Amino acid sequence: MTMRFYRTLVRHAKSLNLSCKTRYGTHDSFRATPLAFNSNASCSEPEKRWLKPTGFDTGIRTYNSLTKQKEPLVLTQEGIATWYSCGPTVYDHAHLGHACSYVRFDILQRILSRVFGVNVIHVMVITDIDDKIIQRSLKENISPTVLARMYEEDFKRDMHALKVIPPAVYMRVTENIPQIIAFIERIIQNGHGYATSQGDVYFDTQSIGNRYGKLVNLGSTVPETGMFKKRDPRDFALWKASKPREPYWESPWGNGRPGWHIECSTIASSVFGNRLDIHSGGIDLAFPHHENEIAQCEAYHQCKQWGNYFLHSGHLHLKGSTEKMSKSLKNYITIKEFLQSYTSNEFRMFCLLTKYRSAIDYSPASMNEARCSLDTISAFSHSAQAYMQGQLQCQPVDEGVLWEKLSATQASVRTALADDFDTPKAVVAIMNLIHHGNCQLQPITKTDKSSRSPAVFGAMLSYIREIMDILGVNLQEEKSLAGDSSAVLHNVVEQLVQFRSEVRAFALSVDEQTPQSGGQGGSKRPRPDRLPLLKACDVLRRDLAPLGVHIKDRGVNSTWEITQPRQEKKEEEK
Repeated sequence: MTMRFYRTLVRHAKSLNLSCKTRYGTHDSFRATPLAFNSNASCSEPEKRWLKPTGFDTGIRTYNSLTKQKEPLVLTQEGIATWYSCGPTVYDHAHLGHACSYVRFDILQRILSRVFGVNVIHVMVITDIDDKIIQRSLKENISPTVLARMYEEDFKRDMHALKVIPPAVYMRVTENIPQIIAFIERIIQNGHGYATSQGDVYFDTQSIGNRYGKLVNLGSTVPETGMFKKRDPRDFALWKASKPREPYWESPWGNGRPGWHIECSTIASSVFGNRLDIHSGGIDLAFPHHENEIAQCEAYHQCKQWGNYFLHSGHLHLKGSTEKMSKSLKNYITIKEFLQSYTSNEFRMFCLLTKYRSAIDYSPASMNEARCSLDTISAFSHSAQAYMQGQLQCQPVDEGVLWEKLSATQASVRTALADDFDTPKAVVAIMNLIHHGNCQLQPITKTDKSSRSPAVFGAMLSYIREIMDILGVNLQEEKSLAGDSSAVLHNVVEQLVQFRSEVRAFALSVDEQTPQSGGQGGSKRPRPDRLPLLKACDVLRRDLAPLGVHIKDRGVNSTWEITQPRQEKKEEEK
């Protein structure tokens, strides 16, 4: 607001003898008139100060966009987190930038529920009426409703393919129009909205004084503008008057449709009421979308703090680009295109290797890093199982060291996840455990009949599988060729490897050579006529590897595993 307007508010405050020492509770009510807000505008810090909720402390510290620092995650109800997220605007296929945000928050919700025992009640809105939907429907000569339903189902299929747990409920904007209209009416009644003669309704940002700008610093002045319909350039639409060829609904202000921000405020409030534990979304939604949601909800509920924690994920960038991946910039890769070259496990590991708040570069190199991490886990799993089954002979294992490493890893992973869901640090701890396990699994060719320690490797495998499953990575899928986990395929490979092992054992069998002159003992070596069989076994092993079947010869025994076959990206440089 302008300095002149600001001074006027201060004079009003003095004339009304209003104190700046008002104590604000987490959800204390405040007076509904615009003057009550404006008269407290001089108390800038208290107006925007975050109020730590009272309730159940999860033991987690998370970065809160409202305070720009890590805060203890305190929930209103013990063991329950109310969570609202902005869903897609369904007018086209979802791309990898969308996937990154949804997968990252899926990881956070999995950690909350399965590591810290919190029941997450997640609600997501589907924006099924919007300028882009209308424009696309007109271009394709199709109903906006039909278009939106098509891409909504497409989005849900993509999320299922990425193993994103669906919310407790999806809420469509078009199915909540009466509630949105009622929400707007109450905002107006509380003195924070106004209608224009053209049939538009705007939120009056001046009515809440300096309370507007909790997520971003908007400064104390407002730039001039030529917007004749608005009282203030910052004011935003609650209701838009209909235009020719656009869908509309009847309202007290005339035919029209909801503004963008009001849909989320209404739907979140209809489910969770006047307080919300966690609100999530991409960092690009912080302003103006989430900022306007806060203003609307606090004006509607007459509360000082509606959302306690705002969590924002970083953008996905194509390597070498400073721009985020987006449809408007035409620099995106759809989820379906991506899954033709990579697996959902590989994308999830790609997300796990960076903090959810960080920007993330997408490139063949970064995907290869994720793939190699999964390969390391898979290889250890395979070796540990071979050892437990007696197929891998090793030097005596230092069992005590491995039990200590396992216990330390479990503590380190939990500590990392409690520190703002630090998945990169958790993955490092897991990979370090695998390193120590591999150091103990050094194969030997001779069996010395020493004591074995299968139990500790069983415990390590069980923990690694459990924590990766918690994070959404299904290690069992890495054993299937091209995602096919049928028992028939495994049985066929088992028979093939068994046949190869028998041929190889026959080829490796030796003859006792007659002692040669000079008193030297006989030497043992494969018969020359069987060497072609041995070579054929090696060729078969080599040729099966690119198809995802990996055979490892361990002395006279062989083990095998099936992983995702390697595919080079067709447009790698892109």
